[in-house]
Amino acid sequence: MSYPVVYNEDDDIEEGDLPEHKRSPPPIDFSKVDPSKPEELLKMSKKGKTIMVFASVSGNPTEKETEEITSLWQSSLYNANYDIQRFVVGSNRAIFMLRDGSYAWEIKDFLVAQERCEDVTVEGQVYPGKAAKGKDPKDAKKKTDKKAANKAGKRKQEL
Repeated sequence: MSYPVVYNEDDDIEEGDLPEHKRSPPPIDFSKVDPSKPEELLKMSKKGKTIMVFASVSGNPTEKETEEITSLWQSSLYNANYDIQRFVVGSNRAIFMLRDGSYAWEIKDFLVAQERCEDVTVEGQVYPGKAAKGKDPKDAKKKTDKKAANKAGKRKQEL
């Protein structure tokens, strides 16, 4: 039987042993930030924080194919010394979880260069992958707008 870990305010706990949400963020040196590169500021602000990167596999893969393809991507990243975990969350979608979010944009650069990568999402920003070259990004937005409109229309009809 395991007991939940309880932290009291007066306990003498080292910073690294605290849960992530209770740790103080590392200080950001704004003198090193290039204002023309907002990703640099994001990298610095996500240092040491857990972050999730979403990736879509192109085509119409089965969940097994997605598992195999994303496993290859994870292995390549592992060989490049990136400590990530991978979770397949759909027939063509996977989550890559990083313990240090400052590496998320380097991992995004690797993923979008892969043949079967349709898109990668980091912090709500969608980046088209190599497999999305023939698609117009505006079409994807129109498709999601139509889906949202259809859902709203269905809700109205239910009322």
